[in-house]
Amino acid sequence: MQSSVAYLADLYQEKGDLHYEGEGVTQLAHAWQCGQLAKAEGASPQLQLAAWLHDIGHLLSKKEGTPTTYGHDDRHEHIGGNYLVNIFSEQVSQPVLMHVLAKRYLVTTYPDYRQSLSADSIRSLELQGGDMSENELSQFIEHPFAKDAVSLRRWDDIAKNPDLKMPLKADVIAELLKLAKECQ
Repeated sequence: MQSSVAYLADLYQEKGDLHYEGEGVTQLAHAWQCGQLAKAEGASPQLQLAAWLHDIGHLLSKKEGTPTTYGHDDRHEHIGGNYLVNIFSEQVSQPVLMHVLAKRYLVTTYPDYRQSLSADSIRSLELQGGDMSENELSQFIEHPFAKDAVSLRRWDDIAKNPDLKMPLKADVIAELLKLAKECQ
């Protein structure tokens, strides 16, 4: 598998139109919305890029459709985060690697958070380990990228607006490429 910024753009060109089951947005629309939310909150360019690329593991995976619908955790955070380690700094890769842990952290520490999750996020939560143990909570909180992972997770949760008008696909991919090159 090729490890380059150009390959990321090719992935979104080829697979960006795939839909999230029950979410009403495509992979590319979700990535773009998440990146726009990070930018609007003044996140660093690296955290903005992590927001854009947090679900790249779904596009790198060989699984068809939405794996959670047939009871499979595709471990997209590991696939994507480990792929990004070869291209970018840990300011990009670590929040991606940790965004599922951040969901588990939020569910464990903020009971009302579970109700804000989409049906697919709830389905995947159980496959990903559910609530954290005390030891897992401590390890997560102590990690230097925990705060960034939680921010990314919160953007991830709301970046699923099917009514938000996205620019042309070519313009969106160009925006992603520009940010990715800035972060190399």
